[in-house]
Amino acid sequence: MTIEEEPTRTIATGVVVDADAERLAELGYKQELHRRMSGFSNFAVSFSIISILAGCITSYGIAMVSGGPIAISIGWPLVGIFVFCVALGMAEVCSVYPTAGGLYFWAGRLARKRRALWAWYVGWFNFLGEVAVTAAIDFGAATTWSAFFSEAFGWQVNAHRVFVTYAIILVSHGLLNAFGVDLVRLLSNISAWWHLVGVAVIVAVLSFVPDHHQSVSWTLFHYENQSGWSFAPYVFVMGLLMAQYTYTGYDASAHVAEETKQAARSAPRGIVMSVVVSIFAGWVLLLAVTASIQNYNGELGSKTGLPPAQIFIDAAGHRTGLFLVFICCVAQYFCGMASVTANSRMSYAFSRDNALPGSRWWSKVNARTGTPTNSIWLCVACSLVLAAPALWNNTAYLAVTSIAVIGLYIAYVAPVLLRRLNPDFKAGAWSLGRWSPLVGWVAVVWVAFIVILFMLPPVSPVTVDTFNYAPIAVAAVLIFATVTWIIGGRHHFLKDVPPGHDTKPASELLGP
Repeated sequence: MTIEEEPTRTIATGVVVDADAERLAELGYKQELHRRMSGFSNFAVSFSIISILAGCITSYGIAMVSGGPIAISIGWPLVGIFVFCVALGMAEVCSVYPTAGGLYFWAGRLARKRRALWAWYVGWFNFLGEVAVTAAIDFGAATTWSAFFSEAFGWQVNAHRVFVTYAIILVSHGLLNAFGVDLVRLLSNISAWWHLVGVAVIVAVLSFVPDHHQSVSWTLFHYENQSGWSFAPYVFVMGLLMAQYTYTGYDASAHVAEETKQAARSAPRGIVMSVVVSIFAGWVLLLAVTASIQNYNGELGSKTGLPPAQIFIDAAGHRTGLFLVFICCVAQYFCGMASVTANSRMSYAFSRDNALPGSRWWSKVNARTGTPTNSIWLCVACSLVLAAPALWNNTAYLAVTSIAVIGLYIAYVAPVLLRRLNPDFKAGAWSLGRWSPLVGWVAVVWVAFIVILFMLPPVSPVTVDTFNYAPIAVAAVLIFATVTWIIGGRHHFLKDVPPGHDTKPASELLGP
C-alpha cells in the first residue's frame, strides 16, 4: 500500500503512527518540524522561488544585451526542456528520500564509496547556492521596488538606496519565516495565485493596450548584440543565463518535505510541476513583454535600472505601466520569502548532521513555532554579506546570479548522476520507469554544459567591473569545503548527531 493510500496506520500497541514520520524515522531523523503543508503548498513554495515575475523581470536585461529577442523567446523554452529533465531526475530521488536535507542526503545515500564526502561537497554547494539565490532574488526585488518608487514618487535610484531597500526586504522575510510554517504556507499559497493571475493581467494589458507591437518574426528571432563579443552563438548562449537563473529554487519542494503531508508523492510532484507551470506561463509572459518593446536601446538603458519596467510604461502608459510593475514587486517579495524558507530548512538539516560551524545552534527548532529560527537568521545574515559588494560594483548582481546558478545546479545534478551510477537504486512512489536513464543523462550533460558556460566572461572587454567572478567563487567553495573536511568534517559530519535529532547514529545510515 502506498503512502498516499495510507497516511497513518495503527501498530499493535494501538498507537497511531503517521506514515510520513515513520518513513523519516527509517531515514534516521525524528519528526521535529510541523508537518502542515499540502501538496499544493509544497508546489507553491518552489513555484514562488522560480517566480517568473522575479527572475524573468530582474534578469531580462542580461538577455537584451546578449542575443536579444531570440535569446529570450527561443532561449526560454529551450532551457526549459533541459531543466525539466533535471527536475524529473531530482524528483525520482526525492520520492525515495523525502528529507529536509534534500540533495546532500540523497548524494550520501546514493554514492557507492566515500558517501559522507559526496554529501559534504554537495551540501556546501547547495547551501551557498541557496544563499546566493536568496541574495539575488531579494536584490532583484529591491531593484524592482526602487524602479517603482522612482517612477511613482520621483525617488532617486542609487546603489546605496537599493542596498538599504534590499536589507529591509531581506530582514522582513526573516521575520515572516520566524512566525511559523502556517504563515509561510498561507503566503506561499497566495503567492502561487498572485503569480498566475499577475501573469494573466500583464499579458492581457500588453496584448490590448499598446498602439504598436513588434512583428512575430522580430519577437521570436531578432538578434541583438551589445556584449562586445562578435561570435553570435557564444552571445546567444550567454543570454541563456536569464532563463537558467530563473529556473532555480525548485529544490525547495524537497527542503520542505518534512513539513509536507504524503511527502513521497507530494514533494517530487512539487518539484516537477513548479517547473512545468513556469515553462508555459513564463513563455507567454516573455513573448508579451518582448512584443511590447517600443524603444530597444532606450528601455535597455532606462534610468529605472530595470528594462521591463520601462517597457511596461512605454507600452501601456505611465499609470498602467506602474500598476504592472507593482504586480511584479509583490510577486518578487513573495519569491524572496519562499527562498528564505527553503534556505533555512536546508541549513537546519545540514546542521542537524554537523556540517556548519555552530551546528548545535543552527539545528535548534523553536518549540512554539516549529521552525528552525536560528537557521533562518543565519541565512539572512549570509545573504546580506554576499550582496554587499553591490554597494561598490554594479556587476555584482550578475556575479551573484552566476554563482547561484552554478552552485545550485552542481548540487542538483550530483544526486542524479549518482543515481545513474548506482545499480541498487530502487524507485519509490514517484518513478520515471524506462525513461529514467535517458532523462538522467540528458540532465547531467546539460548541467555540465551550463556550469562551464556561466564561468566564461559575459561581456567584452573584460575589466575589473565586467569580470565574471563565478569561477573564483566556485574555486573558493571547493577549497573551503576541502579544508573544512580535512580539519573537522571527516570526523563529525553525519556521525555525532546532536541528541533528539536521530533515532540511531547517522554513521550507521551513511557510513564513512
